[in-house]
Amino acid sequence: MEFYTETGVFLSPERLKRTESFLDKMGLQYEGGADFTVQLISDDGEILGNGCLCGSILKYIAVDERLQGEGGALKIASELVAEAYRRGITKLFLFTKASNEMLFKGVGFHTLAATGEVCFMENVRNGLSRWLGSIERRSGRTGAVVMNCNPFTKGHRFLIETASKQVDNLIIFVVSEDRSRFSFADRLEMVKRGTADIPNVHVYPSGDYIISQATFPTYFIKDKSRADSIYASLDATLFAERIAPQLGITVRFVGTEPYCAVTGRYNEIMKQVLPMHGIDVVEIERTGGISASRVREALDRGELDAVRELVPETTYEYICDKNIATNGSRAGV
Repeated sequence: MEFYTETGVFLSPERLKRTESFLDKMGLQYEGGADFTVQLISDDGEILGNGCLCGSILKYIAVDERLQGEGGALKIASELVAEAYRRGITKLFLFTKASNEMLFKGVGFHTLAATGEVCFMENVRNGLSRWLGSIERRSGRTGAVVMNCNPFTKGHRFLIETASKQVDNLIIFVVSEDRSRFSFADRLEMVKRGTADIPNVHVYPSGDYIISQATFPTYFIKDKSRADSIYASLDATLFAERIAPQLGITVRFVGTEPYCAVTGRYNEIMKQVLPMHGIDVVEIERTGGISASRVREALDRGELDAVRELVPETTYEYICDKNIATNGSRAGV
């Protein structure tokens, strides 16, 4: 079938509507975020293929079945990768249905982790290994905690302090995405300052390989009610199969979560997946009444005394020293 390629497609309201209709036909849903779009167009103007670059993630890649065997997916992926390189983005990722894994292997992507439903891939063969190589593997029993810390509270400190007493080394991965009120740089620094006195605690950015719920796309998941469980299973699988063995991690610590159903479900899935790989999951009782959301609310109200009650002194001093405004107006807040 004859088609031509349009790159850098402007998704005007009319074009967006047509694109959404095509993706819906292909079992996908447009969730926004496209920085650059490539489409395959028939001679009469019908959309036969689509793909988008969203930051460093390739999304919304679909090709009409009438173009099977015509190299449409390869054409789209190649154009998106070329554009990413022109923008200085050399490390690219994609999430896709497990059934598409071989398709994207054919265009130069490598599998990081896969479940029966979803696959996480990148275009750099040894990217994960290089990242893991930047983290020192220490002798003895090693545990891990993954935290957002928006901001770092007494509750976070309690969990870390409690966990650190149960292992020889405790690795803290701070979620790297800048999608929280406090910037990643601020959150990482607060955790480092707040744990500096605990000698066996080691703080690192989560990097690209600990999947954040904030960035996990759901456009290819038909049953949206299961999206959180699918995300949690993929993240737990990647951690258990690739990250933990390389770093010698044998226990993952989590805080109990009585209020957030999504986090509670994530904890339950970790309890199912990680022990199958020899990794214990230890829940530490949440410190009553302390949460990062309460700190943010107190900041919004300008109640610095209330903030001081909820966070370690290192966090309080950081907020004051950096002049992080109570209305969240400072850059990166």
